Amino acid sequence: MQELTHYINGTHVKGTSGRFADVFNPATGEVQAKVPLAGAAELDKAVEIAAAAQPAWAAVNPQRRARVLMKFVDLLNRDMDKLAEALSREHGKTLPDAAGDVQRGLEVVEYCIAAPQMLKGEFTDSAGPGIDMYSMKQPLGVSAGITPFNFPAMIPMWMFAPAIACGNAFILKPSERDPSVPLMLAELLEEAGLPKGILQVVNGDKEAVDAILDNEIIQSVGFVGSTPIAEYIYGRGCTNGKRVQCFGGAKNHMIIMPDADMDQAADALVGAGYGAAGERCMAISVAVPVGDETADRLIEKLVPRVEALKVGPYTSGKDVDYGPVVTAAAKANIERLVQSGIDQGAKLVVDGRNFKLQGYEDGFFIGAHLFDHATKDMDIYKTEIFGPVLTTVRAQSYEEAIGLAMDHEYGNGTAIFTRDGDTARDFANRVNVGMVGINVPIPVPLAYHTFGGWKKSVFGDLNQHGPDAFKFYTRTKTVTSRWPSGIKEGGEFSIPIME
Repeated sequence: MQELTHYINGTHVKGTSGRFADVFNPATGEVQAKVPLAGAAELDKAVEIAAAAQPAWAAVNPQRRARVLMKFVDLLNRDMDKLAEALSREHGKTLPDAAGDVQRGLEVVEYCIAAPQMLKGEFTDSAGPGIDMYSMKQPLGVSAGITPFNFPAMIPMWMFAPAIACGNAFILKPSERDPSVPLMLAELLEEAGLPKGILQVVNGDKEAVDAILDNEIIQSVGFVGSTPIAEYIYGRGCTNGKRVQCFGGAKNHMIIMPDADMDQAADALVGAGYGAAGERCMAISVAVPVGDETADRLIEKLVPRVEALKVGPYTSGKDVDYGPVVTAAAKANIERLVQSGIDQGAKLVVDGRNFKLQGYEDGFFIGAHLFDHATKDMDIYKTEIFGPVLTTVRAQSYEEAIGLAMDHEYGNGTAIFTRDGDTARDFANRVNVGMVGINVPIPVPLAYHTFGGWKKSVFGDLNQHGPDAFKFYTRTKTVTSRWPSGIKEGGEFSIPIME
């Protein structure tokens, strides 16, 4: 049985709390490792070391800090296959999907190489008689990130890359379900030239989270996960005077207009709804066809596509569409919600409840499910299922369809498929959702834009990555400077005489 570690001050360190969590292979259901769960004392020690290392790192000019990230990008590309395999082994997603997880994090690191430009301040010459005024963007000190199981490479890099580029030290508390890749990333950053102590990886559960929120040295906290936990972290962190950004749950709607290309819409829904077994905060989980005729045509296209999905372990090859969900508890919760949909009157047109994979009977695999004729009062509509379940809610008009997306408590992402530009522009302008796709099913912005939802999908006023990241991980200092006049006259070189 492999015993994982923390990564403190450039060294793998065994846990001392005596508490561990099991790390499963989701494809087999077997425990493949144990990860230590840090107590408050371990967390506080990691923060103390980071705080001692941070001033010297902040004093390194931004261009040299960026060079470390340049080298880190090279190392990520070098070890891409190794990282993807480790990620798939603990999370369960397919190898191409795991490589994509690393790649989308890498792209944010590439953006952060622009730190010398992003950290430039402002200057006003002659703001008053002999007065100049300028601003500086300075690091916060020690920041922390609490990251989810579903993107164990991407989300950590979305947080620590801009934080480190800005001159901060960073405490990473990754998910205890798949902790190996974050530890590997810390090793690669040190190989790239990051000083010891600047990135600390502390594994843990709620005890470690509370220690982060209560530690007086930590100045900011980022979180991605469920909305109830996001609300808890945001509230406790802000109460303790920290800068906090928390990203919560989602229920992403895709509206299909009657004029949409139905094959394109169906392909988009299958990829966005079932990829990564639906364990994505940007997964499309609700299809909203406008009109019964549109709905009938869409369901006709969807059913054979959903039934043809190949489910299996990442070791089965690159033609596997999705793998298992992350834990037995996650599987049981999805099955419970599917049953609630049946009990509450939705029509299960593709039934994956009897799915079994020979040789992997103890794995956490779930067959694909497709519901039709769901309504907004059903649990499968209101709740984030986080599984391979697509729910169809029929709307009789465009106004009813956009109203569904706008009235839902979550506002992470949404999409519309149409050939009409006026409808698309109206949708993009009116919908109260943070990320919008027009004939694009998963509208995750590229690294140089920002990522963030609205409503109960976000707590805080700044998004992830892009320009907002440099705002979140710095604070502005403004200096007003005035120098006495006359000094420039210089010395007297003639013989002094009495006036």
